[in-house]
Amino acid sequence: MEIDEGRCAIPANDVSQYYNHKLKEAVVQLQCELLDAATTYVDIYSIKYDLISHAKKYGFEQPLITCCGYGGKFNYDPNFLCSEKVKLHDIETIVGSCEDPSDRVNWDGIHYTQAANHWFFERIIDGSYSDPPIPLEMACHSEMEMTLLAQAN
Repeated sequence: MEIDEGRCAIPANDVSQYYNHKLKEAVVQLQCELLDAATTYVDIYSIKYDLISHAKKYGFEQPLITCCGYGGKFNYDPNFLCSEKVKLHDIETIVGSCEDPSDRVNWDGIHYTQAANHWFFERIIDGSYSDPPIPLEMACHSEMEMTLLAQAN
């Protein structure tokens, strides 16, 4: 997907990365202005990009093939939506889902599977893609509290 900006077409990934860069700058500015506030930036784009780029490494055997769909290169055709009744060659059928969605990243061409969403959640709660890189359970503590907690341990 590309976003057309007059004469220049900009790939959607570039737009997303630019948006996240500007969002992170804004969070850093807030952190400087609100020293007693606990702020955490979570890079959702990088989490999702990592999973899609390295899906097999994380146990997703068919990362780009939709679980619930019909047709098209990746078992996705926007004309055949999940659980929808369709008529193909005079035969009515229901667009069904795969047997085991746990090895898929993509549910229906639009949404992630429960397994993929769980994988994202685990990365968010452990702080892997956060700035500061701290577990979610510690994200509500200000820098001063974090320093005091570290000194106490």
